[in-house]
Amino acid sequence: MEWHRDGFTITDDRCSIDVDTVIRLLHEQTYWARDIPPDAIRRAIDNSLCFSILEGEDFVGFARFITDHAVFGYLEDVIIDSNYRGRGLGQWLLDCMLAHPTVSSLKKLMLATEDAHGLYEKYGFASPARPEWIMERYNRNAFQNDPIQESRSQ
Repeated sequence: MEWHRDGFTITDDRCSIDVDTVIRLLHEQTYWARDIPPDAIRRAIDNSLCFSILEGEDFVGFARFITDHAVFGYLEDVIIDSNYRGRGLGQWLLDCMLAHPTVSSLKKLMLATEDAHGLYEKYGFASPARPEWIMERYNRNAFQNDPIQESRSQ
């Protein structure tokens, strides 16, 4: 699918993803992805429903849903290049993503954010009704001994 506005395009076409630019933006302009190895980011993109923002040929934004395409989706890696912020592109990206047929039919959407609660609340996201039901397992050493990365280098 594609959406157009003011010379920008949002698309779910995987061919439009400039993976190197996504990696650069995530490493240079986020707090959550600076330590994720490029190969891990590539695998994450390969296994997600992805959305790109383009201005002509210029890649200016990205976001993805980790999803089973039936019941659940987890919003990840929403990033707008700092040179393009303040133009409403992030909100437009969320509008388009949430209107996408796969996403709009999912029962539950989740995300994690340190500092953008106000933005996501406008789209119906809220603190969990039953936080006592939610658990996580966080592996701080996940990328120190990446068996997939090691097997590819052998």
